[in-house]
Formats: sequence, structure tokens, C-alpha cells
Amino acid sequence: MPHPLVPAPRRARIRVLAAGLAALAGALTLAGCTQAVPFEAAPDASDPECAAVVVRLPDVVADLPARETDAQGTGAWGTPASVLLRCGVTPPGPTTDRCVNVDGVDWIIDESDAPRFLFTTYGRTPAVEVLVDNDVVSGTTAISDLSSAVSVIPAERACTSLDDADG
Repeated sequence: MPHPLVPAPRRARIRVLAAGLAALAGALTLAGCTQAVPFEAAPDASDPECAAVVVRLPDVVADLPARETDAQGTGAWGTPASVLLRCGVTPPGPTTDRCVNVDGVDWIIDESDAPRFLFTTYGRTPAVEVLVDNDVVSGTTAISDLSSAVSVIPAERACTSLDDADG
């Protein structure tokens, strides 16, 4: 049953990224070699802020080596790819989903497709999303490793708690 608080477009994005992970795993098994990770670029992947993020992406995330990708504004780590990053997604609006601050970057966490977690930056335009296969790697570790690169996009807003909103 779909999560009532997760909008349909986000669920669809999670399914697309998850299908990409599954297809990649199958293709790598059949091919027996490492190839570029197939991606669909985000709508605003050509934003100069995304280029600034991509050139700063680390060679290793959560002890997984970086992989080549075939779309602008993307990054991937692990074989099979267990951490997928897309820059240029539509910034999320206010939400009741859990939001955490990691090294100065606010991330909204969508856990509706556990053990795959979708982390999306909050308060930055363009937004960055990271899909993490939590069966392979810790989402917290992956986001911590990526926050430095993502922090080059200026923060315009920050997460607040319901307690803050009441005050």
C-alpha cells in the first residue's frame, strides 16, 4: 500500500531509480564487466550548480568506488551501484517526512521503499537526490560522504520541526 504522506511523483521516482538499480545489477551479471551506470538526467541537470556538485563528488562513498554514469548531473558508487545521485531534481516543498542535517546540509528521508532510502536535499535549488541501498551501505555514511559536495549549492531554507512551527 502506498505511503499516504509520500506524493505519487516521489514514489514514481523511487521506483524508477530502484528499477535502474535492479537493471544495472542484472546487466552487470550478464556482461561480467563494469560499464557506465545508466541514468535518466534530472530536469535541471544542466544547471551550473549541478556541475559544481559533480566536479566535487568523492571517488569513494561509504567505502564504495565511484562509477562512470551516462547522464549529466549524476554520480554512482559500488558494483552493483548501491548509491545513486541525481542533481537537478525539483526542490521539495514543506513535508512531514523526517529531515536531518548532515554536515550543514538538510536532507529529507523517504523510507517508503525500505531498505532503499531516498534522500533529497531541502532548501537548495536545484535539489539533489540520493538513493541508497541500505542492505549494502549505511545511508547516513553515504550522505555524510556526499554532503560536502552538495553544500556548494547555497541553502535558501532549513528544516524545522513541528515544535518550531508552533512557536
